[in-house]
Amino acid sequence: MAINRTQIAELPIPPGELLAEELEARAMTQKALAEAMGRPAKVINEIISGKKAITAETALQLERVLGTDATTWVRLEADYQLRKARRAAEERERAAATGA
Repeated sequence: MAINRTQIAELPIPPGELLAEELEARAMTQKALAEAMGRPAKVINEIISGKKAITAETALQLERVLGTDATTWVRLEADYQLRKARRAAEERERAAATGA
């Protein structure tokens, strides 16, 4: 099966955006999630804003509190990081090709 370059070029979406949607659907605040996880609210805010990655430990805590499989969070984070890296590599290749 051929890989569609349009699919590869999709904008990377931080898994924190999906976490924010999940919290909204549950009418749960970032602070409430942080307290339930035993984490600082700042960490949850940084995950949601895409500034901090979801680690395996965080994924397990999300699983415990939200009931969403930890593997899902780890895979979302890995996919996000891969898309970001791929996009950066493509931008470097374009810049090199144009001599910028």
